[in-house]
Amino acid sequence: MTLLYTEVEEELRAAVRDLLADRCSPSAVLGRVESGTPYDAELWKTLAREIGVAGLLVPEELGGAGASAREAAVVLEELGRAVAPVPFLASAVLATQALLTAGGEAAGELLGRLAAGEATAALAVPFAASPYAPPAPAAALGEDGTVTGTVGGVIGAEIADVLLVPVRLTRGTALCAVEASPAGSAGGTERVAPATSLDLTRPIATVSFASAPARVLATAGGPETPWVREALLRGAGLLASEQLGIAEWCLATTVAYVRERRQFARPVGSFQAVKHRLADLWLEIAGARAAARNAAARLAEAPVAGPPGDDAAVAVTVAVAVAQAHCGAVAVHAAEECVQLHGGIGMTWEHPAHLYLKRAKADQIALGTPGDHREALAGPADLPAPV
Repeated sequence: MTLLYTEVEEELRAAVRDLLADRCSPSAVLGRVESGTPYDAELWKTLAREIGVAGLLVPEELGGAGASAREAAVVLEELGRAVAPVPFLASAVLATQALLTAGGEAAGELLGRLAAGEATAALAVPFAASPYAPPAPAAALGEDGTVTGTVGGVIGAEIADVLLVPVRLTRGTALCAVEASPAGSAGGTERVAPATSLDLTRPIATVSFASAPARVLATAGGPETPWVREALLRGAGLLASEQLGIAEWCLATTVAYVRERRQFARPVGSFQAVKHRLADLWLEIAGARAAARNAAARLAEAPVAGPPGDDAAVAVTVAVAVAQAHCGAVAVHAAEECVQLHGGIGMTWEHPAHLYLKRAKADQIALGTPGDHREALAGPADLPAPV
């Protein structure tokens, strides 16, 4: 296993970065936030169809690129660096992984649509859910094949064409697909109500189903929802790469600013206290890069979930938990330093620093808190948490 980037990964990075530089500048992101429609559907269409990021994790036989978590991690680094308002994490990672775990013909058909950029999906699970204790299904499947229930804190629901809903059965659980009603249509059997979100570039919503027609994709005999756990765990591992991208942008932007900003007839960056703060931050980010790359590499080595407790599954859990426990705090610290070392301009709405701080803080408490991930490490590391 190597943590270095391959030539293919660097080429993918260059393609995504060039597109984002042209279409997703900080001023453009801020403009979309102010417009009330933060998701950039046209940018997502270009990323999904022309660059093919929507199908990175989808096997080639289903119309995808057949790539691995390493390539998806590179994309997330660049999307984090631009705080891009696109549903890559929601659709191409969380929903896609749930469908891959579910398997079957119906799931394969949906994966083909997602990979081609013809549709976008959202997993109807709270974004704050921990992969180590997935929430019980909040919706139920009726005998008539319809879904009823309410799920809060869902990302990507506003722009989704298909909602993947974990449901309760009389005996066991199931994963269902509900086709979303066109935006603005009346009489839909599902309702997406935007909720207040800390991260202005990644809205959350409460999704309500009232006898919504559904297709059953997979079932489980017990109370567990293996598709949800696998999606949350792998999503958490890849989210670390987005946090890395946020931290790298904050450091690079801050270094560039303190080189130019002058005070007392010299650049602010020449003061030793500022140098030390930025040097310490660089070291933290170097550690975050190693942790995020290790998580991506472990996920790439184990594309299919193994039975709980086997060596591969434990290695993946440890890598994901380490990455999330570390990268979340580093991204928040980098964003805080970015705001503070920019001085007064960093406190203004017009400067994009606040977008990065809000994304970093929202990511830190998404898909499990740092405390959840440290607790998950206690068993494999044989370091039980204090009582």
